[in-house]
Amino acid sequence: MMTNNETLQFDTQHEDMIHDAQLDYYGKRLATCSSDGTIHLFEINGKQQKFVATLKEHSGPVWQVSWAHPKFGSVLASCSYDGTVLIWKETPGSGFSVIKKHDKHQASVNAIAWAPHELGPVLLCGSSDGKISLLTFTEEGIWDAQIIRNAHATGVNAVSWAPVIAAGAFAQPGATQKASLVKQFASGGCDQNIKIWAYFEDKKTYDVVKVLEGHGDWVRDVAYAPNIGLPRTYLASCSQDKNVYIWTQDAPISKAAAGQNAASDWVRTQLSSTPFPDVVWRVSWSMSGNVLAVSCGDNKITLWKENLKGEWERISEINENGQRA
Repeated sequence: MMTNNETLQFDTQHEDMIHDAQLDYYGKRLATCSSDGTIHLFEINGKQQKFVATLKEHSGPVWQVSWAHPKFGSVLASCSYDGTVLIWKETPGSGFSVIKKHDKHQASVNAIAWAPHELGPVLLCGSSDGKISLLTFTEEGIWDAQIIRNAHATGVNAVSWAPVIAAGAFAQPGATQKASLVKQFASGGCDQNIKIWAYFEDKKTYDVVKVLEGHGDWVRDVAYAPNIGLPRTYLASCSQDKNVYIWTQDAPISKAAAGQNAASDWVRTQLSSTPFPDVVWRVSWSMSGNVLAVSCGDNKITLWKENLKGEWERISEINENGQRA
């Protein structure tokens, strides 16, 4: 989770290790989850915070939480070691309650991510059973589950949606109005690979369009950078191998220049010239997409930014006490 310039510190109320903390769309609510199987909700007002509620329906450690876009109401998703994904919705006067239990996986569900709101209420889930599922709330008012089997044979650790606006969309006048929304996501697994998936209208399914190789151990996290039609797509990945890579893909070559609309290949850049001191667990982009936060097993978070030469520089470090180095 990225913040701007301030660090918020408070008692999370959890009795065990915290695995994730996510602010909602407006930055007014915070959800945290822990190995104790609970989710805690807080209201945020500037530097002040107020504990609101504990949500406890999972029977194992909760790995991630994810807020849906507010156009779908006050909705929170959570995934757990117990193999389930829960969708929570707030109703006035009654608080949060579970409106959907997704139990189609046979092992720990390690990662979840809501699709960009333009694609509708779609939740992406990755599991240790090697499967990826897409949970969609349909116009008929039911939850539809699409299962991708053998996504990563030895387990899925991370998922991330691509920006819905295609790279380079602003390069051609009127292109954003004419172009269809991008329907792609990335996944990282225990097979050391990152896979790029794209939606094919004719088959109504997501299929792999690219496999990115380079990590020497489990891929722990992947994260697309926000993009508003700029000429390059950025994808960050981190691994058990203590490395972080930035994968970039330039916008498709125009028809005028190449006679066809051909996408460029992905280029890999190592974030740091030397490996990090410990396993790298999470990577997260700022809302503007130009600063990358890296969470390492040494309990430090480092912030990185690309300079004008295209080189990545460490601009700040935050220790486990929330203090900047």
